[in-house]
Amino acid sequence: MIPLKDDTPRTIIPFINISLIIVNVLVFIYEISLGPQLGKFIQEYGAIPVYIVHGQNLQTLFTAMFLHGGFYHLGGNMLYLWIFGDNIENYLGHFRYMIFYLSCGLFAALAHIILSQVSEVPMVGASGAISGVLGAYLIKYPRARVLVLIPIFFFLTIRKVSALFILGFWFILQLFSGIISTGIPGGGIAFWAHVGGFVAGAILINFFSRKRRVEWPS
Repeated sequence: MIPLKDDTPRTIIPFINISLIIVNVLVFIYEISLGPQLGKFIQEYGAIPVYIVHGQNLQTLFTAMFLHGGFYHLGGNMLYLWIFGDNIENYLGHFRYMIFYLSCGLFAALAHIILSQVSEVPMVGASGAISGVLGAYLIKYPRARVLVLIPIFFFLTIRKVSALFILGFWFILQLFSGIISTGIPGGGIAFWAHVGGFVAGAILINFFSRKRRVEWPS
């Protein structure tokens, strides 16, 4: 299922969400321009678990969030961020949303690293942080309707489904894939980063929520 749009309204312009998308795209364009030097760049700025475990290159926990391994990787991530991120920014406000996004990305990276402590393969991508956005969206807007493109054999159909269904299905898929991939050496998709980010987002959204003003009776 490929999400196309949701029906949750917003009241602000999502400056941070748009900025995150722009930054990710610009960094990817820079990656492409590196040519043969791209591998060295990924090694330097991607999050390598074995180094992080030993307290080295800790800054890559953040720099890795803005790197991507290809057009499909970037496009899929930015599509989900565009559809779901604006409503979370609308709910949290600009500054809180930025801190929330980075926090989810950090917890996602740590979830992957804990289960891949000896890996020397760089982890890159915004999907961990975006998973946190999805977890928050599921908590706050479970009844929202999402327009999705569904491939059925050789045909495509468009349907509206609940956020609870599409995001719940997505999470179960990541969890199942993570369980299957546990213990398999080498590269691939960091499914546990997706799971960790999603759970972090579902929990942190309540801590990052704006405090409601209390009016005392006169």
